[in-house]
Amino acid sequence: MKRVQTLTAAFAALVLSTGASLAGEFDGKWKVTDTAGKAYEITLTADGKATGTQEPGQAGTWQEVGESAVITWGSGWTTVIAKEGDKYTKSAFAEGKPLDGEPSSTGPAEKAK
Repeated sequence: MKRVQTLTAAFAALVLSTGASLAGEFDGKWKVTDTAGKAYEITLTADGKATGTQEPGQAGTWQEVGESAVITWGSGWTTVIAKEGDKYTKSAFAEGKPLDGEPSSTGPAEKAK
């Protein structure tokens, strides 16, 4: 029993130190809008995969960074869903645009229930 507790504590420390989440606040479906204001959904899974309904076959990977989910799409674009107070925002960056620069589009993000 003590060995299981030790392994559990070690695993928890590893998860916390890497920023990984098993069932974090970001995994699930998100309602967002694209650069033209058209609504679409982004799905983030606990294993780090991302899919979107904006275009057929939209796929990428994501990771939690601080209070944000940073999604890297196969197209080269990056989407950031960030917690700001009790709300979330979505910022999209075209391929090659720095994440600390001006986003190509921004808007609200809402986690689907």
